Amino acid sequence: MLVVATAGHVDHGKSTLVRALTGMEPDRWAEERRRGMTIDLGFAWTTLPSGVTVAFVDVPGHERFVPNMLAGVGPVPAAAVVVAADEGWMPQSAEHLAVLDALGVAYGLLVVTRADLADPGPTLRQARAELATTSLAGAQAVAVSAVTGTGLSDLRAALDRLAARLPGPQHDAPVRLWVDRSFTVRGSGTVVTGTLGAGGLRVGDELVVAGTGEAVRVRGLHRLGEPCREVGAVARVAVNLRGVAHDRFVRGEALLTPGRFGGTDLVDVRLTGDPVADLPATLTLHVGSAGVPARVRPLGADTLRLRLGRPLPLLVGDRAVLRDPGRRHVVGGVTVLDVLPPPLRRRGAAAARAAVLASVDGRPDLAGELRRRGLARAVDLIRAGVPVDVAPVAGQWLADPEHWRQLCGRLVAAVAEYARTHPLEPGAPVEVLRQRLELPDRILVEALVRPPLRLAAGRVSTAAADALPTPVAQALALLRADLSARPFRAPDADRLAAVGLGAREIGAAVRAGALLRLAGNVLLLPDAPQQAVRVLARLPQPFTLSAARQALDTTRRVAVPLLELLDRGGQTRRLPDDVRLVVPTPDEVAAMPQ
Repeated sequence: MLVVATAGHVDHGKSTLVRALTGMEPDRWAEERRRGMTIDLGFAWTTLPSGVTVAFVDVPGHERFVPNMLAGVGPVPAAAVVVAADEGWMPQSAEHLAVLDALGVAYGLLVVTRADLADPGPTLRQARAELATTSLAGAQAVAVSAVTGTGLSDLRAALDRLAARLPGPQHDAPVRLWVDRSFTVRGSGTVVTGTLGAGGLRVGDELVVAGTGEAVRVRGLHRLGEPCREVGAVARVAVNLRGVAHDRFVRGEALLTPGRFGGTDLVDVRLTGDPVADLPATLTLHVGSAGVPARVRPLGADTLRLRLGRPLPLLVGDRAVLRDPGRRHVVGGVTVLDVLPPPLRRRGAAAARAAVLASVDGRPDLAGELRRRGLARAVDLIRAGVPVDVAPVAGQWLADPEHWRQLCGRLVAAVAEYARTHPLEPGAPVEVLRQRLELPDRILVEALVRPPLRLAAGRVSTAAADALPTPVAQALALLRADLSARPFRAPDADRLAAVGLGAREIGAAVRAGALLRLAGNVLLLPDAPQQAVRVLARLPQPFTLSAARQALDTTRRVAVPLLELLDRGGQTRRLPDDVRLVVPTPDEVAAMPQ
């Protein structure tokens, strides 16, 4: 289907032309027909000689209804610029052409109407000159008379050629249907209409309402007034929705494929039109069928940031129009560069951002997005219209390769610095490292860990982290000397303090495996349990706690937790009468006489 929006000055015969081509009345309201002037959007269609269907979105020409015109033109891929031969180029001719140029509409026709009332030649030449500097330069021109029928066959042939030139639609693209009408049909419920520019719709599909995020289901579809099971782009379509009131929808709302769009009220754009420095503080952004107020913040010579009055489902590369409603003036066209722009909090941030945007062309580019952002979630980029074809580095996170290499180096440095300032801790906590590297998620820190780093118990350390600080190592040497002769005489608190082992030093030594903590500050050397088993094995079996204490030459304070440790390890077994026996090892069992 070829979908064409009309454009042109009020009362230049747009609706009359559509009526003559289609045999349908595009003016829907009695007030429009009474005044002979289109106020709102009209719709009509016909079949061209080739068999292609052409659907017209007939827009109002009066300057007071330019917002309605923008709602109709926004989602449409082609336009017919209509100029009356007896009046020539007029103010709304210029404004409508400015809108089409701002949107980058490059496919269209120039139609000079009322050829029966005046020689169309002068108007054709003037209109061609006006189009020559716009996106519609070189558009084919046709002179017609809707009253006599002169030129209508030529116009139909020109429309056929236009249809053949249009690029093929993206059938596998997600749906973003900008709503231009909403009404209720008795027995069916809510119906919304719009121009389906990409993707396809089927009965039963689930969609999302952009403004609220609520899910709705397609109950039925109509194309050119006929029911159908599915509709593919490009097409005018009416969608019957299940379970939602029609007053939930206003012009400018959108129906979306779930998970493929995100709403944003902050965008960075490039402007083609008025100088950025001369813009007022507030303008209206027209995109799709929506028109929302936008606060303007200039960034560079042709770039600016817009704060929108409400979130819109925008994508990188979208084309839109900025208009000053007070002056009834089209400021220019914008290309969306970034729908997830960074905050501008520091002095000079706007200038730095302008320098970044100077190299952005508005075409979705994964490598470029990652280069500028360093890190980004795949779902955010997909919802911005950026295709993702690389694997995440962690979770949903994608990374620019060079930025990721730099982060690896910074992590090694951060772990070393933490070890230097906290020598008794078993590594740097992951959350501390996340903050120091200014990363958005802990899983990124964990994904960055690679030799010589290691991750254990929520901390990152180096392979050399087991080496204890010199003062702690010297204190342990003194304890080893104390325990060499009587290995089960745990040092008391006074001795620990005397050699310089406080709670932090003891904790570091225990974590490093240089000391064995039995209970509280009952500390022995790591091989004490093995030595104790050898001593206890020489006792008559089973043995009592008292016999064990005497054999080990130690106190009850040490013997009790030491024997409990051996019980848990299966090296001794406690019997019901509160005696124990040493459990032989498998090798010892094998060596026993059969």
